[in-house]
Amino acid sequence: MSTGPTVSRPDERESIAGLVGEQLEQLLPFRHRARNALDALGGCFLLAARALARGFRPPVDLGALLYQVESLGVRSLSIASFTAVFAGLVICLQFGFFLGRFGVGHTVGKVAVLTIFRELGPVLTALTVGSRIGSGIAAELGSMNVTEQLDAIRALGADPVKKLVSPRIWACIIVLPLLTVLADVAGMVAGAGVVNFEYHIPLVQFYESALDTVNLKDFFSGVGKAVVFGAIVGAVGCYQGFQVRGGTEGVGRATTETVAVASVAVLVADFFLTKLLLLVLT
Repeated sequence: MSTGPTVSRPDERESIAGLVGEQLEQLLPFRHRARNALDALGGCFLLAARALARGFRPPVDLGALLYQVESLGVRSLSIASFTAVFAGLVICLQFGFFLGRFGVGHTVGKVAVLTIFRELGPVLTALTVGSRIGSGIAAELGSMNVTEQLDAIRALGADPVKKLVSPRIWACIIVLPLLTVLADVAGMVAGAGVVNFEYHIPLVQFYESALDTVNLKDFFSGVGKAVVFGAIVGAVGCYQGFQVRGGTEGVGRATTETVAVASVAVLVADFFLTKLLLLVLT
């Protein structure tokens, strides 16, 4: 007795298709991750652009902005100062040792202060303070997301991007340059002290050597980088908070990803900003 051709059921076809898809994703992980990374980059950029534009639309909530500046900036003064002091100590100690080998230890002020102003101050501030700020923003907005507070804001007719995202991103843009200036001053003072103590180079000679080389372009190049770093940190934190799914576990995952993504983005941006500033300011 002959039997007709067997026809696979829809659920079997779907399970086979899903299995094949999983195997292809394992074989081509880079393509899948690259696509997700590009999607996240585009979403983060659009969110930041909307937040920066809508922040100027009336009514402007200056109270929310000042609260975020106080919450994100004033409470980060201790970690910014502590990091800058020991970074200045280490960089001046190392430069003093290596330059002393060549008999030009008296020029340590030129190299150390230039390094602090252009790179060490803005980058270390963005990595340490930015990680704290970004993770806090992601955790706060993520908690509001999983508890449906964002949906409640939309239901009331308010714009969550203007109400929640704009003050945080603008606060980061304001806070990071100010903390960078503090880091520059703290690192320079600490470096001058350790050079005087270890290598007996007078403080006056250290500062005169620095002023002979360092100019306002070097100072403002670091502060300008901090503005971009602040926008990156705020945008990444807000985007990760808005994308939280899966309850409290998702909040923790978003917080961790914010620190990693913001740190890598800051370092990548620092390379391109350095190339741009060297072309423009030289």
